[in-house]
Amino acid sequence: MKQASLIVVVAFVALVVVTVGGAFFIVNEAEQVIITQFGKPVGDPITSPGLKVKVPFLQKANYFDKRFLEWDGAANEVPTKDKRFLYVDTYARWRISDPLLFFQRLRDERGAQSRLDDILDGETRNTVANYELIEVVRTTNRDFVVSSAFEDAAVKQISAGRAKLEQEILTNASTRTQVLGIEILDFQFKRTNYAEVDRPKVYERMISERKRIAEEYRSEGAGEAARIAGAQDRDLKEISSEAYRQAQEIRGKADAEAADIYARAYNKDPDFYRFLKTMEVYRKTLDKGTILMLSTEGEFLEYLERAR
Repeated sequence: MKQASLIVVVAFVALVVVTVGGAFFIVNEAEQVIITQFGKPVGDPITSPGLKVKVPFLQKANYFDKRFLEWDGAANEVPTKDKRFLYVDTYARWRISDPLLFFQRLRDERGAQSRLDDILDGETRNTVANYELIEVVRTTNRDFVVSSAFEDAAVKQISAGRAKLEQEILTNASTRTQVLGIEILDFQFKRTNYAEVDRPKVYERMISERKRIAEEYRSEGAGEAARIAGAQDRDLKEISSEAYRQAQEIRGKADAEAADIYARAYNKDPDFYRFLKTMEVYRKTLDKGTILMLSTEGEFLEYLERAR
């Protein structure tokens, strides 16, 4: 009986020691672990997930991320080969490829970020300084839509381009980070911008270029407006000319019909027709204040005498 109680007590004490001392630990799919004893790594890195065991109290589990991590560089002013200054903002992705080496050299992710700042910023500065401005901002040799951001002498074909510069920085930086247990997966220029000293000149050129394009549009619009106005005037003259021609034809036909009517009426009764025309002349030429002197042989006096 005493022996059974002793076994239970020993088992209970062992369970307490194992639990309190942290003999068991869990590694999930996104983690990898280095076991250290008195601050020094022991054994191989643990990269597979599951429930793991270590010596309680003496050993410690150091967790490291197994996923892709982000490095976001600070925007730095960098000179180019042609003595132009750019603010270059960069971005990279990396992972811990050798956790044991990573722990020995850097200890944690904070130390890794600091080293990456030095390595990637330095390689970016060195690479950009070896190329001209146009190589940093262009990727292909496609035609310029507008060339306001460059001086005329700088508008030329590129031999490398931004993609090649990014690859060069990635290659050089990867060589330096291999000894740190880090693998750089990707590197990109997130943003490039002119330095303060160059911006006013660039903006002036951009404004001038936009004004030139605006003037071209205005000139094309004025030309199109003149063409439309000319076509409108031409159409109006054609319509007016056709209307005048038709009016003259109608008027001519009416005059001809009137003359024909007058001729037929005159042929039926010449004296009456002559009388009507004479009376029409009287109406048009005489008023109350008119003094008329007539010859005894005139037609006016003849009709007046007949009326009397």
